[in-house]
Amino acid sequence: MAKRSPIPSVDFYQNNPRLKWVVLVVSFLISVVSIYYTDVLVDQLKERERQQVHLFAHAIEYTLNESQNNNFLFVSEEIINKNNSIPTILVDELNQVLGVRNVKIDSSRSIQTINRQLKDELAEMASTYDPIIINLRDPNSNETFGTQKLYYKNSFLLTQLIAYPYIQLSVIAIFGFISYLAFSYSKAAEQNRVWVGLAKETAHQLGTPLSSLMAWIEVIREFPEIRNRGIVEELEKDIQKLRIVTERFSSIGSVPSLKKENIVVLVNNVVNYLRPRVSAKIKIEVFTLSETIYSMVHAPLFEWVIENLCKNAVDAMGSSGHIAIKILRGNEGKVFIDVSDTGKGIPRSKVSLVFRPGFTTKKRGWGLGLALAKRIIEAYHNGKIYVKSSEENVGTTFRISLNAL
Repeated sequence: MAKRSPIPSVDFYQNNPRLKWVVLVVSFLISVVSIYYTDVLVDQLKERERQQVHLFAHAIEYTLNESQNNNFLFVSEEIINKNNSIPTILVDELNQVLGVRNVKIDSSRSIQTINRQLKDELAEMASTYDPIIINLRDPNSNETFGTQKLYYKNSFLLTQLIAYPYIQLSVIAIFGFISYLAFSYSKAAEQNRVWVGLAKETAHQLGTPLSSLMAWIEVIREFPEIRNRGIVEELEKDIQKLRIVTERFSSIGSVPSLKKENIVVLVNNVVNYLRPRVSAKIKIEVFTLSETIYSMVHAPLFEWVIENLCKNAVDAMGSSGHIAIKILRGNEGKVFIDVSDTGKGIPRSKVSLVFRPGFTTKKRGWGLGLALAKRIIEAYHNGKIYVKSSEENVGTTFRISLNAL
């Protein structure tokens, strides 16, 4: 017998974890290089602005001390007035503001508001860089008789450059997140199309043998020795089951119509069908405090979920064990269906993977049963299905949560 090939898309995404790490490492390296290169540019621009401010301070000192010099106008026009980007505030020894450049001040506001703004700007500048001391000298004796301080901070361009790599990384992160969502949605949509196509094709293929079996039953009824032995009745049960399976597969991919159904009756229907078809050493029991617990469900699909959970429990237990199905009303208008087994359990590291398409612990199987069950309960019935508890060599409990009526 040829070995079954795994599902290509599922196998690719599950068995290539290194690809995710490679993408993560490359993204990290790009981020580090971007930040490093920007820091180099920032340091160079900071040094350039520092030199400009020092030149600006020396120019002020020169104009204050050499006002009679012929170079006064040159220094004033070509150096002092050319500073139109670096914010500066010149203060005296008592921190009284003497001059302000490149600081946005709303002249329409009150004097108190303007002074408060200048005080805040001074505090910010003092926390950024140490002020530059300007010495005042007597032009005759050249002795220093006072000082002034020039405070400054980074220009708007430098501030933007410092913030740029973080803005860039934020944009890249948002783009990456959106791309990941789009990629995941595309992958899920592709898998859904495959499943829907497979399900509908299966339903179509079942139609022909079903019609043939129904015709053969009518032929068998003509033989009294067979008709009175109960064979026809059992065959009709299996044909009815095949009809239900066909309806289940036909419902995949379309929005099923939900009807008010008695959950207890539907669960018992599945259990009564399975009991004679599993090992006699496997005991299946249904527990409920009420025989009338209603919810809006699509009966064939809901029964399929219960059947899948029971079959998984049988596979987990082997030839003997106990399956307990508890149906109860929960808080906030919920119905809980717990399916428990005494099987080998699920390792804690794999609990989060059981509903992933393609995941299976069996040697044979596609690993789609629980994935379809999750889709049926959560997408079609607005409910929840999850592993309530599991312990190795003790058993597993799956819980289905639906809206009660």
